[in-house]
Amino acid sequence: MNDPSTYWLNFTNIALGLVTLICSIAVGIGVIQELAARRKKSASLSRLDTEVADLLAEGHAFHIPSLGVTMADGGEELREKKEK
Repeated sequence: MNDPSTYWLNFTNIALGLVTLICSIAVGIGVIQELAARRKKSASLSRLDTEVADLLAEGHAFHIPSLGVTMADGGEELREKKEK
């Protein structure tokens, strides 16, 4: 331990070990936060899926009798009307 090069080598190794430990902890915290965010997102999406399924269980999302049946092409009928 009397050799100055050995002292600086040990000091550098300890410093690099601490930096590696701090970086590993930071990455671990990031991974845990990401997993928690994904779990929270999937839970909220499953709740939304349940709400949408409840709405669609009746056959229509919004029941408005005066609206009638809407057409996907903007309301233009595909069949020609019979002329009298």
